[in-house]
Amino acid sequence: MPDDPLARSARGVYGISVASELSGFDPQTLRLYERRGLLAPVRTDGGTRRYSDDDLDRLARISDLVAQGINIAGIAQILHLEHRNSALESDNSELQSENARLRSGEPTSRRRTGNR
Repeated sequence: MPDDPLARSARGVYGISVASELSGFDPQTLRLYERRGLLAPVRTDGGTRRYSDDDLDRLARISDLVAQGINIAGIAQILHLEHRNSALESDNSELQSENARLRSGEPTSRRRTGNR
């Protein structure tokens, strides 16, 4: 879906030099963050890194954490926990909606299984 803003924000469109300029991190630091698992830019068929708006948002978050004096290992843990918390909040919202539908007698939009 080309007009989906979520899909567009995840699309890798910036080369490393542009991402470096936009984020304020030098290219070597971007490569280091990728090696350490803090970033995962998409790669072209030729292997060129392409950074997305989501990657730039993540770099802004990393910048905030660096400014607070947190090391790379701590940043990785914080980003992982923030991602996990977001996923749990999303799951909780879905379950609350499904519970409300069940209480109102409306059919559910999806069938839950025990393999979650």
